[in-house]
Formats: sequence, C-alpha cells, structure tokens
Amino acid sequence: MTYCVGIRLNAGLVFLSDSRTNAGLDAISTFRKMMIYEKADDRFMVMLSAGNLSISQSVRELLQVEKLDNGDQEPISIWNAKSMFDATRVLGAAVRRVYDQDGPSLRASGIDFNASMIFGGQIKGEAMRLFLVYSAGNFIEATRETCFFQVGESKYGKPILDRVLTPATQLDEAAKCALVSMDSTLKSNLSVGLPLDLLVYREGRFASDEHVCIDERNPYFQMIHSTWGQRLREVFEGIDDPRWDGGDAAHPLMVGSERYEPMRKITNPGERIV
Repeated sequence: MTYCVGIRLNAGLVFLSDSRTNAGLDAISTFRKMMIYEKADDRFMVMLSAGNLSISQSVRELLQVEKLDNGDQEPISIWNAKSMFDATRVLGAAVRRVYDQDGPSLRASGIDFNASMIFGGQIKGEAMRLFLVYSAGNFIEATRETCFFQVGESKYGKPILDRVLTPATQLDEAAKCALVSMDSTLKSNLSVGLPLDLLVYREGRFASDEHVCIDERNPYFQMIHSTWGQRLREVFEGIDDPRWDGGDAAHPLMVGSERYEPMRKITNPGERIV
C-alpha cells in the first residue's frame, strides 16, 4: 500500500509520497514513488504513483518516450506538449499501453490491473495544473473547489486536508498540512511508511530546490509527529464532556426532539412504544 497527496494552490504545488511497498507481512520493501520531469526554463512536472509497483514503474519509464499521434505535426510527448492537459494525455496513453502489454498476463495470474497517478506541474505559457489519472488512463483535473488529490491509503489523512486547505493557502502551510496528513496515515496504517519525498513547486519557476527526503531522524517531521498528537489530546480534553442531566450545561446532550425518540421493546400486551 502507499499514500500520496498532490495539492494545487494559487502560489504553487505541493507533492508528498511515502515509499513503502509490501507483498505480505514479512515482505516489506522501499521504493520511491515520486518522479520529476524537468526541462530548464520550459516545464516542470511531477508524478506520484500508487498501486501495483510493476505497473507504475513501467508507466514511469514509458512516459519519458511515449508519443501521441498529432496528424501531420510532430507527435506529442511530455517534452514538447503545449499544455499539461496534453502531457496528461500522454501519461494516459502510457498507462493503456502497459495494460495492453501486461493486462492479459496479470488477469491470468488473478492480479488486478491496479495503478493510479497524481500528475501535475507547469508548462511555459500556461498556468499550473494538477491531474488524477486512473488505471484506465482517463483522468480528472483539480479545481478551486477540489484543490488536492490523494492516491493509495487516503482515508486517514483526508480530514485535515478538508479542514485546512483552500486555493489561497500558503505553500509552507500546505506542506505542513500534507505532513500532518501523512503522519495521521502512518499512525493508523502500517502499510504506509518512511522515508517520505516532499516537493514544493513555486509558480513560474520551472524548477524546484525545495525537495527533501524525510526519514525517521528528520527533526521537523519528529516535531510534527509529537506536536500533532499532543495538540489533538489538548483540544479533545478542552471539549466539555456530555451532560445527560442538562442542568446548567452550556451545551446539553439530552434535549427534546419531535422527530426522533428512542425505540423501546414492548414487554406487556397493550403497552405502547414510547
């Protein structure tokens, strides 16, 4: 299993991935799931992958050479695409090509064709864009209403992203939010593990020097891990306990309701349900 998150903001993009893969309780390995495609002063793209490792590695290699027919013009690749949309079409074609090559053999072995990718970046002449690519090669794009994508084990890390992120969120704050999201996932799922790859891309740069590999010795992530758990406990303890008797409670638990009442089993003939 894995966990990856990509975030699109007004100021830039944030990408975070773990590196754990496993084929059983005693077969745990580490493989990086972030791939950077960069052409100086022209384009900067990042792909995060989840799912079957052999599929995602094949797609990653094919993406560098895959081309789409463009009629009488030069075929489209990620290196000459005029838009991130066209670059993502190339990625979708690479996924379908791997499916055509390996899909029948995988099915014969009882293995699903399971792979999904987050793909985002910026090509000179257009705004930053972020896409989620499915195992069929089709994809959707992040919007102002949905400014982040997750792949892999997403449920544990989603609540903090939902509560904090908006397109106006600053990049450093979004990076912190992504790391808290990852820490929550690490805490609840052993199939997600260190080290992590974190990359922050600032709009219009077409390069990034804010890329770090985070292991268990990283002081900032150690601080996130200890502080987030402590602050959650403090907030939890600061919330009033439920008061069943009402009394002078500011927020009583037991209040009358015309719509819902407890259901009780009838024990005597003729007794009505109250």
